[in-house]
Amino acid sequence: MGTATSGVRRRHLSGSYASPGRYRPAWSRAYTRAVIRAGRAVPRGAWEWAHRSSNLTLALMAVLALLPIFVLVAVLIKLPSRGPVFYLQERVGLDRRLPGPGPHNHRRTRDLGGRPFTIYKFRTMHVDAERLSGAVWAQPQDPRVTPLGRVLRQYRLDELPQLFNVLRGEMNIVGPRPERPAIFAELRGHIAEYPLRQRAKPGITGLAQINHHYDRSLDDVRTKVRYDLEYIRRRSLREDLRIMLKTIPVVLLRRGGW
Repeated sequence: MGTATSGVRRRHLSGSYASPGRYRPAWSRAYTRAVIRAGRAVPRGAWEWAHRSSNLTLALMAVLALLPIFVLVAVLIKLPSRGPVFYLQERVGLDRRLPGPGPHNHRRTRDLGGRPFTIYKFRTMHVDAERLSGAVWAQPQDPRVTPLGRVLRQYRLDELPQLFNVLRGEMNIVGPRPERPAIFAELRGHIAEYPLRQRAKPGITGLAQINHHYDRSLDDVRTKVRYDLEYIRRRSLREDLRIMLKTIPVVLLRRGGW
C-alpha cells in the first residue's frame, strides 16, 4: 500500500487537514507523551514472538498462494520494456533506540530515524523515469508510469514483493509505510511527530492506507501520521487482522490509489 511523498523536497504544497474520522486521536502534548511511552521500548517477549510468528506464517502462505501471479506479473513487465522486473530502494525501518540522547544511542553515527533496509517492489515506471523531473509527487495519469504499471498500482500489486521483506524480518504485514531516508529527513523537519511512527516496524498496509488516499500534499502526510500513531497506540494481533481484512475491499475497489 504505497505512499507517494517523494515530491516534498521539490515543492511546497498545502491543503486542509482531513479528519481521520472516528480514529482521529485527541492530538495534544499528553497524547504525544503517551505514544512515546508506548513506543519507548519495542515490544519483546511473548507478544513479539507471537506477532513475528503470525507475520511470518501469513507472508509465507501468501507467497506460495500468489506465486503464479508473481510469475505472470514478472513476464508482463519484462516483455514490453527493458529494465529490471523489481524496483529496489532504501527505506527507513524500525527504530529500537530509546528516545533522547544517551550512551544507548551512540552506536549510530548518523541518525536516519531507524534501521535502513532495501524494499522490494515490482517496477511500475519507465527506466530512468525521474532522470529529468527528479523526485516529484505521484499523480493520476503520471507519464512516468508504464501502462502495466498503472494497473499494478491501482490494485496495489506492485507491493506484493514486500512479502519477502516480511519474511526477512524487515517489515510486518501491518504497520506505518516506510519512507526514503532523504524524504524522512525532510518530513521530520516539517512534522515534529513524524519520527514517532518508527516505533513500529513498517508494514505493507496500515490504518493510514485503508482510511486515506495517496499523498498529494504535506497535509496528507500529517493526516497519515495521525493514523500511524493511532495504530501504534492500539496495536494488537486483533487490530492487525482487522486492518488486513479492511485492506481487501480497498485493493479490489481501487480506493485511494492511481
